Order: sequence, then C-alpha cells, then structure tokens
Amino acid sequence: MFGYDWPRTHALLTAFPVALLSMAVIFEVLAIVLKKDQLRRTGFALLIVGTLGAGAAVLAGLQAEDAVEHGGAAHELMEHHQQLAYITLGVFAAVTLWRLLREQKMGGGERLAALLLALGGLLSLSYTGHHGGQLVFEHAAGIPDSTLHAIVNARSQGHEHAAGAAHDHGPAPAASAVDSSAGAPPDPAAGARPHTHPPGTEPHQD
Repeated sequence: MFGYDWPRTHALLTAFPVALLSMAVIFEVLAIVLKKDQLRRTGFALLIVGTLGAGAAVLAGLQAEDAVEHGGAAHELMEHHQQLAYITLGVFAAVTLWRLLREQKMGGGERLAALLLALGGLLSLSYTGHHGGQLVFEHAAGIPDSTLHAIVNARSQGHEHAAGAAHDHGPAPAASAVDSSAGAPPDPAAGARPHTHPPGTEPHQD
C-alpha cells in the first residue's frame, strides 16, 4: 500500500523507537539531575510508546527478512541484526513493565537501576541500528537484484551537471590499468614510462 513493501515498512517503523527511546532515556537522566517530576512523566510516556514502536519494527523486520534478496554474508549479518533487535526489545519491555508496576513506589536506588538497564538497552539499540545500516549500505538489502543491476548500469554511463553544479567524483581509474586489464599495451601518454634500446638493437614497433 502506498508503494511500501515489508522492507520499506520496517525501515519506516525503526525511526520511531530510535527517536522515542533515546529521548525517554535523556528525559529520565534530566529528571534525576534536575529533580523534575514532569520530565520523568514525559520520559515514561515516551518509553511506553517507544517500546510499542520497537515491537512493531521487529514484527515488520521478521516479515521483511523473507522478502529481501541477499547473499551469504548479508544473511549472517541479518541474523545478528535480528538477535540484537530481540535483545533491545526485551530490555526496554522489561524496563517498561518494571516501571508500570513500580512507578509510584520506586525509591532512588531502584529508579537508578531501571535507568542503568535502559542505558544498556540504548547501547543495544545503537548496535542494532549499526547492523541495519550495514545491511543497507554495504549489502544493498531491500534493493531487488533487477533494480541493483539497473543502478550499476546507470552509474557506469555517467551523468551531466548543470552550470556551476559540478562536484568531485574522486580519482578516475588509471587508463594504463584499464588498458592492461584488457590485454592492450599501456599508453605512454597516459602515464606509462617510455623505454630506450641499447646501441645496435634492431628497430622494432613499440
């Protein structure tokens, strides 16, 4: 619907728990430092919504796993990503349930312990996102093979810039290396070293 398949839906849903859970932990830290109950209540609300969002993202990710074309290395990374997602969801679900049951009775030490557990969940969330980024940017997860081939072909054809909009594409491959790989001799004009012959050598074609 609206052009969203499971991989795109998973990518969309992950943005919400990343933002909400991060802010929930930040608000809790500020509440402890500044001793402001309003900050704590706001952080608690963000924690609940963020945990629900994390559950939705995990469910979408499980559906996306079967819809993504990938190779062996990407599959192994995907398994690690999935395990980290389970750990992250489990940690924040535990913190949320803990606070739902004990929010009105928590002392300073118990509240600090809940915060430390949430910080651990935030660290796990970071690693989960890092693995997800590797899947997309290093293994093109979510991009169909046909689309990937079309992208590679389009990039190989280059493109034109409007006036004043040029940018650096990095160093181009050396012409001598390209010629050698194709079986042609290197071109001296492209950077190959010219050579000389000792006296008495028969002239020949270079």
